[in-house]
Formats: sequence, structure tokens, C-alpha cells
Amino acid sequence: MTKVKIEHENASIQRIQERCIDCGQCLETCKSKNNLKKDDCVNCGQCILTCPMGALIPKYNYKEVMANVNDEETITAISISPAVRVAIGDEFGFELGAFLEKKLVGVLKKLGFDYVFDTTFGADLTIVEEASEFLNRIKENKNLPMFTSCCPSWVLYMEKYHPEDLNRLSTCKSPIGMQGSIIKNYFAKLKNLNPKDIVTVSLTPCVSKKSEIVNDLNNNYVITTSELCMMIREKGIDFKTIEEQDFDPTLGSGSGSGLIFGTSGGVMASALRTCYFLLNEKEPPKNFYQLKSVQGKESIKETTVDLGTYKIHVAVLYGIENVNSIYDSLKKYHFVEVMTCQNGCVGGAGQSLLPVSKQIQAVINRTKSLCENEKNKKICFSHENDEIKKVYKDFLKEPISKSAKNLLHQSYEDRSQKLKVMK
Repeated sequence: MTKVKIEHENASIQRIQERCIDCGQCLETCKSKNNLKKDDCVNCGQCILTCPMGALIPKYNYKEVMANVNDEETITAISISPAVRVAIGDEFGFELGAFLEKKLVGVLKKLGFDYVFDTTFGADLTIVEEASEFLNRIKENKNLPMFTSCCPSWVLYMEKYHPEDLNRLSTCKSPIGMQGSIIKNYFAKLKNLNPKDIVTVSLTPCVSKKSEIVNDLNNNYVITTSELCMMIREKGIDFKTIEEQDFDPTLGSGSGSGLIFGTSGGVMASALRTCYFLLNEKEPPKNFYQLKSVQGKESIKETTVDLGTYKIHVAVLYGIENVNSIYDSLKKYHFVEVMTCQNGCVGGAGQSLLPVSKQIQAVINRTKSLCENEKNKKICFSHENDEIKKVYKDFLKEPISKSAKNLLHQSYEDRSQKLKVMK
């Protein structure tokens, strides 16, 4: 076999066979990035970024999305993931990594979406739930280390290769999972809308998110940054001159902590900030604001953090190949963040497509852009987000409550049988 096998039912990736020249680059990428069993796929899509002929592409859903946008009886609500706003400009002549949040909102409104929300709201909600969950585990000394659950390819890897450790995964849904739940179950009530009339769309840097939502009734579609670029071109919109607009309220406000979800180490740094607050009932020291020891371009990072009551050992990794090489040693930590793509979501396979020679610099610039713009946020910490506080006060009551568990948490499935069949 000279190329990655893409199953027809793969919800994330597809191959345009007539473009494929059997060069083997996709297989080499999969081996170096994942080093999994032959013929296995965790839907990360990194092979898309290294295919020289454009034969591998995300599974496109944007035409179905636009059909819903054009249906006057359908209410369309789209949510923008953090890493998209620093990648969309790469295809339209902007400096690599340009922060184009308000232009993104403007172009989505121009395309006809009824509501444009910020997934950093969902990220903040994830942090409040995840930090609370982690502290419960620490207090009970149970199911440690806790592994993050934001990256669907990482979750799929665990379900296939380490089902014996699924109890270590956080039960929190990803930010888009939480966002969809809040739109259909809270926002709909707030606006007196029928949830069945709302079509939710997540705009992400990630192709794996398409697989994540297959059985999620609260999330209807995922489209990638590269798909949005196609939508803009097909509609003849000049992205450079589009009028800037603000997010719609209620789910339109996120903290600096929510913004850095798009970078490796961002989830860990954000969770630890809120953990400190929940334990000590005061804001964390300044070094928690940056927590540079778990952020940066290194693929494996670790540090010890003093939360006051507890001193915890944490690790941050990106790349399944790095997990494979040290998996057993991860169990010495208390808390572990894993992302599949280079530098986290900024390096996702659904990002704007660039020549391979520019991709590394693009990822560096996107990371820098998110971190710099975090400083411009009025709210630094997820638990300080007033809209998050309101959702708990009016709807969820408190973190890990019965309603929160029902809407914002998930369970996992042992998928190792598929690997046995492949032997």
C-alpha cells in the first residue's frame, strides 16, 4: 500500500481519486504523525496538509449548510472556533496569522447566517466544568491522571488503543459540543424559538470535528476554515473589504482563557487558572496568567503547579506519535492535555490551505496572534465571563449539576474491536 486508506464512511476526510498520483506522502505523514496500526485512521487529517496534489480534502458539508441558510424557515446559528480567526486571512492576502475576528463575523452575516456566535463561550464553559471535574478527582484521588477531551482524534485514539483507561478522560464535551447544547436548550428558550427550527453550524480548524458530531443531536454541521474560503469565493465576496461586525449577544462573549484554546497548552493554562480560583476563592498569581511552562512550540511540556491546597504535576503534548512513545509514563501526572495537530488547533487540517513550505511559519504566526490578542481581552479567566455566570444562574445552577452533566458531559465507547478485525 502506498497511500492512506480512506473508508467511504469516514465523516472527516475524502480522496479525489483522479488527482492522486500514488506518491505515498499521505502514508508517510500518517506514519510520522501517528504511528498507528496499518490502515487505521483517527481522522486528524494531517495527510490533507501534505498532499501535493490536493487529492485529500475535508469531507465537504458547506453546500448543505448554504441550503439551510437560504431556507427562510430555518434559523441558522454558526459558532466560530478560536483558531479560525487567525487563519482565514491566509488565503486572502493578509499577513500570515492576522487576527480577523470581526471580519469573520461580517462575512458570515453577509452569507446570510441568522446568528454568529463565538465558540470561546463554549470554551469558557468547558473550562468551568473541566476544572470542577478535575478538583473532584483530586479530592477523591480517583481516575487520575485526568486527560483532556477537547480533541476528537485524541478521544478516538483512546477508544481504540487504550479503552482500559477511558475512565481517565474528562467527561466534558468539547467546546463545540457544549456550544450546541446551550444553543438548542438555553438560547432557544431565551428567544422563544423551537430547537427543531435551529440548524447549528460549527466553523472549525478541524476535520475531526465532523466525525465528533455524527451522533450529536445538538450539532448539525461542521465546516472548516478552508470550506468557508470556498463559500466566500463562490459567492463572489471580497473578504478584504467586508464590513467588520460584532458577535451576537448571549453566546458572543469569551475570555482570554477561551481564546487560547486554539493553541497547545491553552486548555491546560486556562483550566489551572480556574482551578486556583475555585480552590482559593481569589484570582491566581500573575504567573498563572501566562503559565509559559505549558505553552509554546515544544511538542512535550511538563511542570509542577502550586494550587495552594495541592501541588500538581501536569503535562501538555501534541501529536499522537508523542503519546505513543511515552503513554505509560503519562500516568505519573495528575492532569494531561493532548492535542493531535501541530501546536494544537492552529495547525488543524481544516485550516486555510497553503504551500507546504509556508505551513510551519503559518502555525507559528497563528499561535502568536492568539496569545497576543488574549492580552486585549477585558476578561482573562473563564469563570469571570458574565455570560457564563448568567447561564449557571438561570439554567445550569452550578458546575457538575444534574443538568450540567446531562447537557455538557459525555461517555465513551470501547472501539478496540475494530483494530482486532484489522489484524
